[in-house]
Amino acid sequence: MASLPAPDISLADHGFEPLVAKGLSYPFASFAPEYGVVHPLADGIGWTRLPVPGSLNHINVWLLDDPGSESGAGDDGVAIVDTGLYIPASKDAWRLAIGERRVSRVFVTHFHPDHAGCAGWLTYKHGARLWMNRTEWLMARMLTADVRDAPPEEAIAQLVAAGWSEEQIAPVRERGWGMFASVVSPLPLGHVRMREGDVIRIGARDWTVWIGSGHTPEHVCLVDEAGGIMIAGDQVLPRITSNVSLSLSEPEGDPLGDWLASIAKFRALPGSLLVLPAHGEPFHGLHARLDRLETGHLESLDRLHAHLKAAPRRAVDCFGILFKRAIDDSIRGLATGEAMAHLRRLEVEGRAVRDVRDGVWWFRAA
Repeated sequence: MASLPAPDISLADHGFEPLVAKGLSYPFASFAPEYGVVHPLADGIGWTRLPVPGSLNHINVWLLDDPGSESGAGDDGVAIVDTGLYIPASKDAWRLAIGERRVSRVFVTHFHPDHAGCAGWLTYKHGARLWMNRTEWLMARMLTADVRDAPPEEAIAQLVAAGWSEEQIAPVRERGWGMFASVVSPLPLGHVRMREGDVIRIGARDWTVWIGSGHTPEHVCLVDEAGGIMIAGDQVLPRITSNVSLSLSEPEGDPLGDWLASIAKFRALPGSLLVLPAHGEPFHGLHARLDRLETGHLESLDRLHAHLKAAPRRAVDCFGILFKRAIDDSIRGLATGEAMAHLRRLEVEGRAVRDVRDGVWWFRAA
């Protein structure tokens, strides 16, 4: 994937620490659909779940009534938003969820495997168009094509920079490179591009495209402001934090800065929206959730800055400051990416300075 290697795919694009917010309400708290069983959520919107191995457990996907779209044929059309991992259990759940309906369009919020995994399979199977943001589509195309016997040297260098030992790096070398392609079906050569501010008519609803960043480069959210609903993907999750990691594809980027800017931007949306997240339950309380996500990261940055005042630190030296749980092999890649993103944000803010010694990044308070 785009962030540092993590062996547990269920944790590869999500934070592993809960960041609970007060002020949220869950109208469906006592209910969750079974895999592939579609639950009517609102007029023209169906909700089902697909399995995700490991602690993440599931992804929510959405089926939107879309009669007569694009092909102009029939009244049983359904547009799909997000697609699950390309694994047999997901394909079985989709067959149950779709039944005899005509899939009109396939929308993907961002390139991560639990969202884009079945997209190619669904579009080819049903002759439907794939709708994605261009950057997210290109990321998915790139990563499905990048399969190697050994990890690239840049990946190893970034682990060295973070402070990994050779003993910790050895299993990464042995695994090869290309886990992304193992759970993502080949994507079509073309897509319909979704851009910030686009208004997309799906059935009886108009959805406006909002773009967030930080979790991925240009994550799409779909907002039906008139109907009071937001399909949020991973941009706003109710009970866990979205992973924000410094990526191998942009090692001098500032993903946490992008994430905080996106939080500020999304506050312009009505706080009354029913938020449909990719994981967890639909909820009300968008502004309270955004506030808590922002506060959590700002508090982490302040703790980290104080930690750097005592002595220069590597990313691996910061786990105890940023995370409440012990970091083992299963989540070391995830924790490293998040620590690097926080250190990089302090550097961009001018609160930290980076020194490089023997390929290792040492950060000290400015």
